Amino acid sequence: MPFRVLIIGGTGQVGAAVIRALVAEPACREVVMVNRREAPQLADPRVRQVVMDTASARFPDDVARLAESLVAQGDPVYAASCVGVGSGSMKWSEAELLALEVGVVGGFAHGCHVAGITHFALLSAVGSTSKSRFRYVRVMGMKEEAVDAIGFQRLAVFRPGIIAGNAHTPGYVAALGRLVPGRFGVIEQDDIGRAFVAEFVKGRDDSGTVYLENGDMRKLAR
Repeated sequence: MPFRVLIIGGTGQVGAAVIRALVAEPACREVVMVNRREAPQLADPRVRQVVMDTASARFPDDVARLAESLVAQGDPVYAASCVGVGSGSMKWSEAELLALEVGVVGGFAHGCHVAGITHFALLSAVGSTSKSRFRYVRVMGMKEEAVDAIGFQRLAVFRPGIIAGNAHTPGYVAALGRLVPGRFGVIEQDDIGRAFVAEFVKGRDDSGTVYLENGDMRKLAR
């Protein structure tokens, strides 16, 4: 069944991998990127971008109007957030992280939900919990809770460990991470991208909140 995807964070490393995987999926009819600023346009005509002021109080409403225009075309519409600061998070204050990861992502998710989108995929991080004493992990947990509270019929939370093939992951970290088994070890960036697409294709009729870690994503990516 053909489908469309509305995505925020598509200009980032993981977001770009998700878009590559979407373009490779014949059933994906259109990918609409919500960006803060104009980005180089992809050659594939199925991909377009819409620039929005993510800091505006109107942002959730703007997202809702855009999402409604996609839903009105009749195909299933799925939403994805690949927003993430990555290695740069150490330079950000907790308030700045919250403004992006909870404020912007939460506003995007709320707009999608208002428009009738029922299936949302969220990029997070391994071990995320709002009760952590580690700032980044704590903020990721707060983001997960904020999006989960919106009430999507299906919420898939992707919790990668060390992301290989990512410009923000030093080569030696990826190499050492391959020695770490399980969820805290390495996962290839392109596997995450393919897992997002598989979630839309295979999990479209599922409901509830699911947490996908390295092993789960690899299985989906096959």
